[in-house]
Amino acid sequence: MAGIGAKFLDIIDMEKSKNPDGSVADVIEMLMELNPFMKDGYAVRCNNGTKHRTTVRTGLPSVAWGALYKGITQSKSSKAQVEDVTGFVEGLSTVDCRLLHLEQNRGAARLSEAKAYMEAMEQEVQEKLIYGNNTTAPNELMGLAPRFSDMSAPSGKQIVDGEGVGSDNTSIWFVTWGDNQCHMIYPDGNGIQSGIQREDMGKQRVLDGDNNPYYAEEELFTHHIGLTVRDWRYVVRIANIDVSEALAGNVALYDLLRKAYYQHFGRRTGFKGKSVIYMNTDMLEVLDTLATNAGASDSFVRMTPMQIQGEEVMSYRGIPIREVDALLNTEAVVS
Repeated sequence: MAGIGAKFLDIIDMEKSKNPDGSVADVIEMLMELNPFMKDGYAVRCNNGTKHRTTVRTGLPSVAWGALYKGITQSKSSKAQVEDVTGFVEGLSTVDCRLLHLEQNRGAARLSEAKAYMEAMEQEVQEKLIYGNNTTAPNELMGLAPRFSDMSAPSGKQIVDGEGVGSDNTSIWFVTWGDNQCHMIYPDGNGIQSGIQREDMGKQRVLDGDNNPYYAEEELFTHHIGLTVRDWRYVVRIANIDVSEALAGNVALYDLLRKAYYQHFGRRTGFKGKSVIYMNTDMLEVLDTLATNAGASDSFVRMTPMQIQGEEVMSYRGIPIREVDALLNTEAVVS
């Protein structure tokens, strides 16, 4: 029989999470990642069950100069409908009732384990909001990267080419969250809500690896989510950034940011909604290095600090920058 500790909470795990006085400690998760997308964006209930249908205007009607006693040329606009789907992530926490009997604060012990499940789910959701592709993995949502992966597509002009050609590439994203720009979705179902749902399943009779029964308390965690991009002009991807070259100071990253800024349609509309820049730690460090090493006489737009709900973050041209660990340094070349 496989070791229980590999999949289930055991006494060793419980002892690791205790303070010297026996109380449950605030666990410091060294692998914990934040999910900035959930901080910045918001979710809208689907308008078609588990799917969300968006009508996009793809063309304007034609107009012409008029003349007396001449008719008006008839025309109309053109539209297309895009349908985005949702998926769901699940986790099931199972804790032996005999183990919980050893705890003075059962609720705190279960909450400590619940936090780990919720963090794991948020890491998975963050990754799929970027790289998820339900064309190749039907159970997943469709993330940003597959939508902006072809420079010859209509949305291709929203891709700024960093000109990296190796296998250690990453991306920086400009995203505007809003009703008519980009937002998350969740199903229109009975009892389904936005965000993680935590359901106490109570005491359950379960079987071990040898099919012998025992009793455990279980909690079910579920997160229903999808993504829709209503207007791709409000998303810009700086792709093909060669990480090793950037860290060596050989990539003009501020030039790429400037190109993305001027390609972002929000610049013309006063940045309606909530515009955010997403990059990983390496790219944030490169930007900081470039700004730090610049001479006092150099005049270019650098990162500047700003306050968002009491949290200090760096910004570029007034757009906050979020650090996203889920952005890989091993992206394929976008062409």
